[in-house]
Amino acid sequence: MPASFTIAAAEVEFKAIRAQGPGGQNVNKLTSAVQLRFDVAASSLPAPVKARLLARPDHRITEDGVVVIKAQSHRSQELNRKDALQRLQALVNAVAHAPKARRATKPTHASRLRRLEGKAQRATVKAGRGRVQREPG
Repeated sequence: MPASFTIAAAEVEFKAIRAQGPGGQNVNKLTSAVQLRFDVAASSLPAPVKARLLARPDHRITEDGVVVIKAQSHRSQELNRKDALQRLQALVNAVAHAPKARRATKPTHASRLRRLEGKAQRATVKAGRGRVQREPG
């Protein structure tokens, strides 16, 4: 089971913003969406976890090393805040344990022979293709 790290509330910054998309009568009045900002470098996460998180090819991580998550799927600000925290926790949990290092192996003698036999068989099939020569007569 991968290790999971809890994120301290003091390390997360929330900002209330207006949600995008179709709304209705309250669309221009309520700021129910939430933008979460989490500075990876200043966090209490272990250094290897920070490095794996910053190395991730994710559009939510800025060049400055700040994770920005926008949550606007719920109508209440509190639910959007919880949703953003859950998504941040899932992102951190995804890089919590180091990936298993791959050991290079050599193909077996039998697998090499099977490969070469397959190539030879394919070569005979391709060699059989070609123009048909008519015999004079």
